[in-house]
Amino acid sequence: MQVILLERVAKLGQMGEVVDVKPGYARNFLLPQGKALSASKSNIEAFEQQKAQLEARNLETKKEAESLAEKLDGQQFIVIRSASDSGALYGSVTTRDAAEAATEAGFSVDRKQVVLAPIKELGLHEVQIVLHPEVDATIELNVARSPEEAELQAAGKSIQELAAEEEAAAEFEIAELFEDIGAATSDDEELAEAVADPAEEDTASGDQEDTAGKA
Repeated sequence: MQVILLERVAKLGQMGEVVDVKPGYARNFLLPQGKALSASKSNIEAFEQQKAQLEARNLETKKEAESLAEKLDGQQFIVIRSASDSGALYGSVTTRDAAEAATEAGFSVDRKQVVLAPIKELGLHEVQIVLHPEVDATIELNVARSPEEAELQAAGKSIQELAAEEEAAAEFEIAELFEDIGAATSDDEELAEAVADPAEEDTASGDQEDTAGKA
């Protein structure tokens, strides 16, 4: 099926080009989103008449997109999710979640502008935002189980490193506990010996006195 593009479409062509596409792609994506028209004679003529207006509108929207991209590019947004100790999410982070995270931070982003396969693990994930056919930005989603964990991840620590640190801390606490128990046991033994010694001395002294009396 031939269509005439009303804007630049990645890997397809520039505004005004007539290109061949699969009918399903045209009906389900290009035509309903206003990115193209079927390349009939009347549509081509209509495009030529409106070309100047379309180019002016495209230039305006491109400038707006570039302005937003300058502010948005490189931003990091925190997304809190439940996950296992290994870092696997109970669910996933989608295009909607990414758009909502950016919007809540004051950036106008639609989920249709987000290029993202569902995220299924904790960590830092780069996400592309297509603001205009010729302008995009890259953001980072910090997917964590808590704000504290997100802060550590932002500092460069992976979920594996965090888990290793937690395990080491737990082992240290257990070792300290056994040391405390050992020290307490040693103190009890010393106390028992201290209590027992005076009694033995008294017995020994009594024996000596009895011997002296008999003599």
